[in-house]
Amino acid sequence: MELNKIKPAEGAKHSKRRVGRGIGSGLGKTAGRGHKGQKSRSGGFHKVGFEGGQMPLYRRLPKRGFKNINRISYKVLNLEQIDAIIDRYQMEEISFETLYTVKLLNRNDLIKILGKGELKSKVSFKVNAVSETAKSAIEAAGGTLEII
Repeated sequence: MELNKIKPAEGAKHSKRRVGRGIGSGLGKTAGRGHKGQKSRSGGFHKVGFEGGQMPLYRRLPKRGFKNINRISYKVLNLEQIDAIIDRYQMEEISFETLYTVKLLNRNDLIKILGKGELKSKVSFKVNAVSETAKSAIEAAGGTLEII
């Protein structure tokens, strides 16, 4: 095979339709635009959502709520989930690197530990945030906690 001999599959390409080129072409006179009206005129178009002058849907509906641009969103892990992760992957440390290597996190995730459940094993943590109940449970189990 040579680059100069590559062609698309038979029937994959269609020739461009030439409109407004005489009555014999089948698309002469009005060139497939029909008779009269805004869409038949040159430059005759309206913006997306235009409803013929009626108040468009996007303006009829009310605006609701707001999105806080300063929100920090965490990947939340409870102590019971962490216990299951430790049993499954035999980890001594819970950090971004260890959780990312076992594909439990995405590249930009931040970790927050919450206190639901019990922690049975002694583990060290390097996380972005932790709740008070989780902090006391980790220290009671003999683990260490470092907030990044």
